[in-house]
Amino acid sequence: MLQSMTGFGQARLEAETYTLTVELKSLNSKSLDLSLRLPRFLMEKELEIRNLISKSLIRGKVNLCIEFTSNKVAKAKNRINHELLEAYYRDLEEAAERVQADKSELFRLALQMPEVMQAAENGEETELLTWEQVLPVVQEAIKNFNNFRNDEGKALTSEIISYTERIRILLSEVEKFDPVRIENIKQRITMHMAELTGSEQFNHNRFEQEMIYYIEKLDIAEEKVRLLNHLHYFTETVYLPEPTGKKLAFIAQEIGREINTIGSKANDATIQHFVVEMKEELEKIKEQINNIL
Repeated sequence: MLQSMTGFGQARLEAETYTLTVELKSLNSKSLDLSLRLPRFLMEKELEIRNLISKSLIRGKVNLCIEFTSNKVAKAKNRINHELLEAYYRDLEEAAERVQADKSELFRLALQMPEVMQAAENGEETELLTWEQVLPVVQEAIKNFNNFRNDEGKALTSEIISYTERIRILLSEVEKFDPVRIENIKQRITMHMAELTGSEQFNHNRFEQEMIYYIEKLDIAEEKVRLLNHLHYFTETVYLPEPTGKKLAFIAQEIGREINTIGSKANDATIQHFVVEMKEELEKIKEQINNIL
C-alpha cells in the first residue's frame, strides 16, 4: 500500500515535574531533508536521533521538534560567590579606612562588583530526564507519524488506481476501434492504388515495398500490448510493501511513451481523442506520484 510523503505525528510524556513533547512534520522532497530542534540536554544525541529518523522516514522534508518544559517552581536564578564577595568587601573596607570614608554602603557596593552574583547552572533537565526515557517517546511519535502517512496513502492508492483503470478502459476503446481504423486505411490505399495502377509509370514492386513499410509504421499492436503490460506492472507495484514512489514514476514514464507512440502511429482522429484522454489521466497520476513516498 502506498504511503504519503506528507505526514504528522506527535507523542508526549507528562510527569509531575516536567512535560516532554515530540512532534514530527513532513512535506514532499526528492530525498530526506531533516531539520532538528532539540533541548540542550539532548544535543549530544543529535546523530543518534538523525539515524533513527533516517531509517524510519526514508524521504521527505522532515522537521523534528523536541520540547522539554519543567513544571517545578523556579529556583533562585542567581547565587552569591561568597569568597569573591568577602574579597571585594575587605578591599573596599581597607580603602574606606585609608580615606576615612563611611562604611555603611560597603556591603551593597561589594554585591554589585563583577561576578559576585552568578547565574545558577541549570542541570534540571538532565536530573529529571534521561535518554532512555526520551527514546520511547520519539519512537511513539514516529509510529504515529507513519500511521498518518499510511492513512493518507490509502486515499492516494484509491485515487491512482482509478486513474489507471480509466486508462485501461480507454485502451480497450482503442482496441475496439482499431479494426475500423485498419479498414479505413485499406479503403484509402485501395482508392489510391486504383489511381496509381492506371499510370504508365507505375512500378508494382516498388509500390508493394512502400506499402509494407507504411503498414508497419501504422501498426499499433505492439504498443497496445506494452501499454497494457505497463498498466498491470504499475498496479502490482502500487501494492508492494516497500516505498515505491520512484519506481512508479519510472513506470509512468513508460506508460506515457506508449500512449504517445499510439497517438503518433494511429493516424486517426478517433484514436487521437482516446489518446488525449489517456494523457489527461496520466498527468493526474504523475501529480499524485509527487506526494508518494
